[in-house]
Amino acid sequence: MKKNKNNLIPLYRRIILKISGEVLKDSYEYGIDLTLLNRIVKEIKSLMELGIEVGIVVGGGNLIRGASVKKIGISNITSDYMGMLATIINGLVITDTITNYGMKTYLLSAIAVSSICKQYNVEQAINLLSNQYVAVFSGGIGHPFFTTDTTACLRGIEVKADIILKATKVNGVYSSDPKKHQNAIMYKYIKYQDALIESLGIMDQTALVLARDHNLPICVFNMYKSGALHRIVMGEQEGTLIAT
Repeated sequence: MKKNKNNLIPLYRRIILKISGEVLKDSYEYGIDLTLLNRIVKEIKSLMELGIEVGIVVGGGNLIRGASVKKIGISNITSDYMGMLATIINGLVITDTITNYGMKTYLLSAIAVSSICKQYNVEQAINLLSNQYVAVFSGGIGHPFFTTDTTACLRGIEVKADIILKATKVNGVYSSDPKKHQNAIMYKYIKYQDALIESLGIMDQTALVLARDHNLPICVFNMYKSGALHRIVMGEQEGTLIAT
């Protein structure tokens, strides 16, 4: 990861934070760990105070898992739309919590739900970020068969973000599953192409290809480590950087 020489000026000015439903639920089977969410929002506030522009892409796996509903006969397309609606629910909780901390925020959805939030629009999203709103992107990309990791990369490209920060439960990207293999090695840096070839399970391939083709770096980090967001934006070593 690039070093910030004086550690006073943020290295990244506009970020997209990808928060999965898996991270939001923490150790719960379903739902949202509000203690964790409040800590995440506090860290986001510390970034906003530095003048950093923050967009959030949220998943929905804490409320509904596609694999589970498919088992009871729900089609792939329907289950994907159900997952998109779950991301809107999470987005409402996140924006409400952000507001409670005195920050400006706005919920946008790729799916039209006019009575709850505005439909996603690139120009509006950029304007919100430029005016120090935390923009929360929900509804995936509005179409089935695409993950919220792909959404994060797409939104990052569209709003000209400097980096994607993918929040996880592990410290970074490993050579193999660290829970199953004690000898798994954590990479501090890996190239897009190597991540694609090795199929390390970091993100789906569509997301990685988008990031590679638009030279958008991705930092995979442990959201449970206090202060991780601040360290990343200040250019300190944290997690794994995926780049050229």
